[in-house]
Parts: sequence; C-alpha cells; structure tokens
Amino acid sequence: MDVSCSFATSLKTAEQIALAEELGYRRAWCYDSPALYPDVWMTLALAAERTSRIGLGPAVLVPSLRHVMTNAAAIATLVSLAPGRVAVAIGSGFTGRLALGQRPLPWVQVRAYTLALRDLLQGKQVEWDGAPTKMLHPEGFAPSRPIDVPMLMGVVGERGTAVAREVADGVIGPVAPAGFTWAARTYHGTVLDPGEEPGSARVLAAAGHAAALALHMAHHRGQSHTVPSGQEWAAEADKIPERERHLAIHDNHLVGANALDQQFVTGDLLRHLGLARSRPEHWARLDQLAQSGVTEVIYQPAGPDIPRELRSFAAMAGLRA
Repeated sequence: MDVSCSFATSLKTAEQIALAEELGYRRAWCYDSPALYPDVWMTLALAAERTSRIGLGPAVLVPSLRHVMTNAAAIATLVSLAPGRVAVAIGSGFTGRLALGQRPLPWVQVRAYTLALRDLLQGKQVEWDGAPTKMLHPEGFAPSRPIDVPMLMGVVGERGTAVAREVADGVIGPVAPAGFTWAARTYHGTVLDPGEEPGSARVLAAAGHAAALALHMAHHRGQSHTVPSGQEWAAEADKIPERERHLAIHDNHLVGANALDQQFVTGDLLRHLGLARSRPEHWARLDQLAQSGVTEVIYQPAGPDIPRELRSFAAMAGLRA
C-alpha cells in the first residue's frame, strides 16, 4: 500500500511537499477550495520545481470552479514541469462548493466534465458550452497530445461510485469502495508521543481539524446523531442565519477547529474517532486498511507544526527516502 500525503494548501505547502519527498511519501495531493486556500495549480507548480520524484496532483477538482479547457491547460503545464508524476482527482464538490454556499454538483455533470477533460488531453475536439473546442497549443506551449494522466474520482455514495467505475482510473475519499485497482483513502489524525494525552494542547491543534470535519460532514448529511456531541454542535450551527451559515462552518476548514467547533472538539472525541493514536495503534489501522483493499492511504498533516506531523507519520509507517 502506498503512503501519500495531502494538504489544506497554504503558502508553505510547496516546501512541505519537498520535505514529504525527502521522507518517502509516494504522492502529494493538494486541496482545491478557492474560498479557503491558495490556488492549487500555482502551488503544485512551485512544488514541481522543488521536487523530482514525488507524485503531484489536485484533489479534488470541482467542475464548476473552472472551464474544462482551463483545467486541461493547467494539467498540461504541470505535466511539462513534472513528467510522469501527475495524477488528477475530480469530484462533485464537498468543501469546494459548500464553502461557497452551493450544493455538490449532480454526478451527471461530473461525468460529462471528466470525459471532456480526458478527450481534450488526448487531442480530441469536444463540444462544450455549445461550441466545439480543442487544445490548440503549438509545440513549446504544452506537451504534445495525447497527454495521459491518471484520473481518480472523489466519491462518497453509490452514484459517485457508479460514475467512477465508468470514467475514472480509481477512487479517492474517506471510504474506499470495493472493486477498484486504485483505491485511495484519506487519513487524518496525529501520532501520539509516549505518555501523551489526546486532550493535550498539541494533539488538539494537530488533529482538531479532523474532529471538526466529522461534525461538519455529519451535519451536512443529516446524521449529526452519529457523532458524539454532533447534535449539540448542530444546534449551535443552526442558530447562525442560514444564508451565512456556510461561512461560519467552513472557517478554518481542514486547518483547525474554528470558533463554532472548539467547545466540542475534545480529547475524548479525538480518541473516539481514532484521530489520536499511538504508533502501534496507527500501524494496526494501516494494516486493516491494506487488508480491506486500500491501495493508497493519504495522510493530511495539520496544526502549527506540519513538518513534525509529516516526520512522525512517516516514521510510524516505516517510510524511507
């Protein structure tokens, strides 16, 4: 099983990806949520210039954020900077759209976008927005077509999984459906030092973002009752005017616990969700995931000391440069 990393992209992400390469991570995925993070393609380009081996890609691209030709050109540019190292993930938009006050896209739109993006990179002409379009880049302006880039699909649920089976090379997300040769699963939390408590300030800062994510996702799906303190958190969230609620919920999303989250993100919640584990406990969990068919685990470091998180997880997983 490959061990990769992902980033809630910041202005320091490129140098952190360079460290991830030194530590032996297989790939670095960068989140694409313009309301929260710097531009994903600029960040990946900077990372490409600082690295030579680690795989690079956005996870996940949301079709409504960019014209399909814009992403085709961006992929081609990154391929020219990091040949053989690029993969792309596409999805319906959890954070990428919810943070803008929009619902995830229908999967029929994601499917059409993915097929058009593939065809453009192959050098084909496609119909988009009522007109034919094609990558017209001459020599020296993009790699020659076809440009072959693996495409994963960010899925949660049966509809997305069905689309992924039809148009993608694999799946990426918090679950890994069976039957895919490339099944990438996101992984959150921190590695406890010996004797360290889940409720310590360091642990809450490093893993609180993931506990908050669990509260956010449960609320979005109408399942707050499935997470400890989830209903209490939802009651507080629902006090915020609906028109602006998404702004409060997604403040600091996947970076840390925000003002709404902090009173509910505790050491007990981290322990319950498996976000604060010892080295043997994390190793046992990784072994379970590998046995279940996961082919790539993607660890997201967070908190004020991301290099510490990258190093600690790499050491636990037995990575080698």
